[in-house]
Amino acid sequence: MPQLNHTALFSIFALLLTTSLLYASLGQANPMSAWKWMDIVGEGGTAAMAALWALLIVSSRPGGRVTMLLAGGLVTIMLGAWADCLDEFFAIPSTQYWDNWLEALMPVGMLIVTVGLYYWRQEQAVLNEHMQKRERLFRDHRSFDRITQLADASYLYRQIRMQQENHLGDEGMLVLLDLDNFHQVNREYGQREGDRLLQAVSHLLLLNLRPQDLVCRYAGDRFAILLPDMEEIQARWAAAHLQQAIATLAHHTRDGKHRINLSARTACARADEDPEQLLAKMNARLEAPSQAAMHASPAVS
Repeated sequence: MPQLNHTALFSIFALLLTTSLLYASLGQANPMSAWKWMDIVGEGGTAAMAALWALLIVSSRPGGRVTMLLAGGLVTIMLGAWADCLDEFFAIPSTQYWDNWLEALMPVGMLIVTVGLYYWRQEQAVLNEHMQKRERLFRDHRSFDRITQLADASYLYRQIRMQQENHLGDEGMLVLLDLDNFHQVNREYGQREGDRLLQAVSHLLLLNLRPQDLVCRYAGDRFAILLPDMEEIQARWAAAHLQQAIATLAHHTRDGKHRINLSARTACARADEDPEQLLAKMNARLEAPSQAAMHASPAVS
């Protein structure tokens, strides 16, 4: 259940109270016999529901343009509906027009919500693509890595074997990616900061791969990427692209005082043999001293 946003609740209450006091001080109270109960229930109910929806949005969504537009539009609808409701209780002199402007806020609020829904649709399209890349994982939630929420090594082995069985002769490619000198991050900033960095890298990998690709946390600071229907030259290009993306990632520590710049090295191979033997060979290539010496330690500023 989302946690109630007390600031938003206070703001909505203040707007409703201010509008009520405005009508009470500048208008003349209508006799109860002139009240139209159906209008009061309909317009007051609309105001109450719009306020509730706005509270739910700001309490359950992260801040940003979409949240601001949706919540702001609903609050605008709330004010317009509340002004309509107060018209049943107070008569405003015909020489004044401010109440008409308040009542006209409802269509304005609907327009703002519509714009918010448009941007929400764009946001959701990106999230759907991101979730599609994790789709295979939902079939076996026990294979999730606790820190990165990616698949683990055992799940990777099963997927490689499945790929081999279903696509004989076109098994695709496998990329093994290792973060350079990651142990220094854990030693200097602690394991919690190292876990945050692994999470950032996992999101970065997902955003830079196709929906059908599978990203796994193989072990420690190593990630394995299964690339179905891909030739070797394309896989090497994809691996180089991932290395470049990681090199451009500027990870800030939680306290904001330091920035960690990363580098990574990769190994590529066709996924056409026993997964455990294949990964053992690729691990050996990554751990070769001559290759590791070509890469610098992560820079910290």
